[in-house]
Amino acid sequence: MHARFAVVKSKPNKNKANVQTSISKFFAGVNKKSEGDSANKSGINPNNLHLGIGLKKKHCEDGVESPGKRAKLSHDGELESMDTDASLSDCAREPKPQTSRGSLSGTTLERLKGFSCPGTAQSNGAEAERSETSCGGGLVGNSKKPADSPTNTNREKPDGVDEKEEGGNQQKQAKGFSFSQFTKAGGSATKKSTPEVSAPNRRTKSIYTPLEQQFLEIKEQHKDTLLCVECGYKYRFFGEDAEIAAKELNIFCHMDHNFMTASIPTHRLFVHVRRLVSKGYKVGVVKQTETSAIKASGANKSSLFTRKLSALYTKSTLVGEDVNPLLKLGDLEDAEDVVQDAPNNYLMCVYETWDKQTKELIVGVVVVQPTIGDLMVDCFTDNVSRSELESRVLRIQPVEILVPLDLSEQTERLLRNISLASVQEDDRLRVERRESAQFEYGNAMNTVKGFYSDPSHQSQDGTEKGIYSYYNLERPIICCLGPIIQYLMEFKLERVLLCSSSFKRLSSETEGMVLNATTLKNLEVLCNQTTGAVKGSLLWVLDHTQTAFGKRLMKKWVTQPLKSVQEIRDRQDAVAEILSSDSSVVPSIMSLLKRLPDLERGICSIYHKKCSTQEFYLISSTLARLAVELQSLAPLTQTQLRSGLLQSHVLGLPQLLAPARDFLRVLNEAAAKKGDKTELFADLTDFPLIRERKAEIQSALQEILEHRREVRLILSSPSLDYVTVSGQEFLIEVKNSMSSKVPGDWSKISSTKVVGRYHTPFIVEKHRQLLQLREQLVIDCGREWINFLHLFGEHYYILRKAVCHLATVDCLISLAQVAKENNYCRPEVLEGERQIVIREGRHPVIDVLLGEQDQYVPNDTQLQGEGKRSMIITGPNMGGKSSYIRQVALITIMAQLGSFVPAQEASIGVVDGIYTRMGASDNISRGRSTFMEELVEASEILARATSRSLVILDELGRGTSTHDGIAIAYATLEFFVKNVKSLTLFVTHYPPLCELERLYPEHVGNYHMSFLLNETDATDDEGEVQPEFITFLYQLTEGAAGRSYGLNVARLAAIPEPILRTAALKSKELEALVDARRRNVKLLSDIWNITDKEILAEWVQTNL
Repeated sequence: MHARFAVVKSKPNKNKANVQTSISKFFAGVNKKSEGDSANKSGINPNNLHLGIGLKKKHCEDGVESPGKRAKLSHDGELESMDTDASLSDCAREPKPQTSRGSLSGTTLERLKGFSCPGTAQSNGAEAERSETSCGGGLVGNSKKPADSPTNTNREKPDGVDEKEEGGNQQKQAKGFSFSQFTKAGGSATKKSTPEVSAPNRRTKSIYTPLEQQFLEIKEQHKDTLLCVECGYKYRFFGEDAEIAAKELNIFCHMDHNFMTASIPTHRLFVHVRRLVSKGYKVGVVKQTETSAIKASGANKSSLFTRKLSALYTKSTLVGEDVNPLLKLGDLEDAEDVVQDAPNNYLMCVYETWDKQTKELIVGVVVVQPTIGDLMVDCFTDNVSRSELESRVLRIQPVEILVPLDLSEQTERLLRNISLASVQEDDRLRVERRESAQFEYGNAMNTVKGFYSDPSHQSQDGTEKGIYSYYNLERPIICCLGPIIQYLMEFKLERVLLCSSSFKRLSSETEGMVLNATTLKNLEVLCNQTTGAVKGSLLWVLDHTQTAFGKRLMKKWVTQPLKSVQEIRDRQDAVAEILSSDSSVVPSIMSLLKRLPDLERGICSIYHKKCSTQEFYLISSTLARLAVELQSLAPLTQTQLRSGLLQSHVLGLPQLLAPARDFLRVLNEAAAKKGDKTELFADLTDFPLIRERKAEIQSALQEILEHRREVRLILSSPSLDYVTVSGQEFLIEVKNSMSSKVPGDWSKISSTKVVGRYHTPFIVEKHRQLLQLREQLVIDCGREWINFLHLFGEHYYILRKAVCHLATVDCLISLAQVAKENNYCRPEVLEGERQIVIREGRHPVIDVLLGEQDQYVPNDTQLQGEGKRSMIITGPNMGGKSSYIRQVALITIMAQLGSFVPAQEASIGVVDGIYTRMGASDNISRGRSTFMEELVEASEILARATSRSLVILDELGRGTSTHDGIAIAYATLEFFVKNVKSLTLFVTHYPPLCELERLYPEHVGNYHMSFLLNETDATDDEGEVQPEFITFLYQLTEGAAGRSYGLNVARLAAIPEPILRTAALKSKELEALVDARRRNVKLLSDIWNITDKEILAEWVQTNL
């Protein structure tokens, strides 16, 4: 606790001579009841309480009683002030709140309710704005304070604040500000107010300390930001920021002066900023911009240290020294406390507009990853359900999204559902809302023009620049690009938008297979549907990459399979080369990849000029080492590798990485690893300013050293030398027995029982100059460091291309490892053919999860565009139908991303998209029933599927009555067979659908998952009907299954036996009834078709 207890004695009095104890800090646990009890126990009437009468000030220098003010409680509970003297003494300038016997006044309690009791409701609005003043030990509180009433500030210094900072407190002018801005939502304040600056008045003094006033000024400009303020050896939070930090970081929060406050040590800033950002907060770091040495040489020596907002961080903008992503977490004692970066930190900006001519909703999207430099744009039409936008959000998985304030209700609902779908709070989508005016086309276009027409933004990537490069972008994209430029400027990360060649289309149907949001979820491409984790997904199976940038590229490959047969075959050739080659090149490259940090983030951090010297050295030394080692592998690569893709990516790396070696030669390794910028540059030829500053420092040092001769003569000590103790330099140590020789103008710095340590006037002056020169050197080196990073940034695009080559090689090696471990085959990818032919295919995920003990049962697939292109799959529940159709889709995805597949043999024609409708669940947030969800998904598939698509429909129509479900399922499947002509897998439990094979025998085939039926258990000894017991074989077999055997699943689910027996009996009765109806219909049909009387008579004798 930081509470201070002061015992204050009252002036001798005839009636009262006891000593009263006063507590000079606030405590939230005290209530009004205890206050009243305390007053009564003291023999004081609380309705007529006088505080501070005759109390002696603790800090009064002259020790004489100081005149001041008296305060009393009126009958209505309000504090009233009575002037006892028109003038205030010196001791009254440093007031200390006094209370009687530890009790707190009502005003103090109201202050505590506003800051330390978030759940307390405010009794009335006037109390929230009440201001307190302390004078002469008395506490005065008025609901309305005169404009010119003198106000004194509690002079206790906040933690980590230099005494000089408090020196200017009496000269500061007051600025009015509402406390409610820094109270928690739902607390005593009813509304967050904007600070109102009152007119300066010479007689009015600030109720805030200089540090608090400085905080308020910065907070006014960044109201939505949680500020960490540097104060000496720690960072402090104030007001509502402190309460949030205390809750999220589990640290102590207490009242200090006017605000709640909490603090963290400086060396833990990296940990705590990341934790706050992961919770969705925007965090600002406020640092001191001047040092004590520089300040001492200035005009305002006693004023507050200057502080400025040095960095802002959100989920998508974690770039900077304070949150260094390349820090080796293993070096930390508590590495588990550090929130690690997400694989992708995408920032997405969304804008939607209504096209009045076509009556369609047009959506524009700009996606940027500031940490690595990715940039994508897109413009598309969408429907009411926002399915297209949802597919892009789920595929990109942004951590932050930028939207206008007037966003449509449907899109708001979509973003809310996506955010709430996250299992952990840290994974939730952060939504940043901006003024709608920023998204208007005129304003956005002006922002884009101003940004790209800036001369400093020309030729960053070696391509022709200018606004003309962006005229081809659609209007909705421009409406997104403008706000995202303004947003990134706040974080000083806008340079990532300068590369026009980086503007890639997010969804290009001509380049990749279409995988919408429903398909990604149903096929569990990126995460499993049970826990939402990566384990159990297709990405988990394929991702054996060894680098962070390789993992990011693998995710792109999995979500964007190729359609170009040549590109697919190039990847397959590379994978086959890695599998079959005996060359030492591939193992050497694998060993290099294992030791690489996140180079992609590193070079982007350098490009933004936000990296530390340690990070720069790590990145540049790694790139230089790679260049040397890959150059040594070049002869073997040319002779032993046949894959064109591998050769081009490996052989081109040394030349791309060459610039790193030039920059590495300039650095001093030891200084770079320590973070010492003053000794960072080994050769100062190109840094004349640093060379000149160091010469000045050396000259000052030489003068101080030469001053020793004079000191030695004065003290008659030829061997005397300077000593350094506790950071104090150039100390002259003199034994106490010889202190008589010390001149009177020497300054005594410290002493022990044996010696005294002094500074001469000359040393005092020269040491002050030396400190100033050293501080100036630090500033000069910082400027040169930024210029140095700017020069390195000119090679950013070349180095980024090299990292992309490394990522491609990493992904190809990963695919080869998966193929080798799981015995995959190379599929034949056909261009212009509509077919999926798989022999003994296996589900890639289940096959890995089951392992070697329980082998997955393989199955064949025969889908021909001109032959049987639709498979109707029936069979018992839990027989493996859904796993089979997922298996076919996942094998198709793997084949088109260039991977080998889990099968004995596969021949697959390129498909343009995979569309799925699986599962059954309602969507209450959207107001949709289970059946409505089915039909919406089916409708989207019908609108987008082509003859080159793979369509998977799992039990369509089960969300409604049997008759309606059969009708819709029948009509939908027939439409795909006759009209769309896509490759279709249709799972159903409706037997009438199997009739389509009879109607379209060339294009439709019936299949079922085989099983064994134990018919001996159909009836027991007493003749009661028992549910059948079946054994699943998980083997696809031609022909339709007659029944679904749902009671077998009920038995596996441990449904009670009486219920099972009743259900079995009822099932028999219903089946008999249906069979009788079918038989009667067949008889009637036969009679209707007989025209010969003799044949009719013969038929009657046979069947009746």
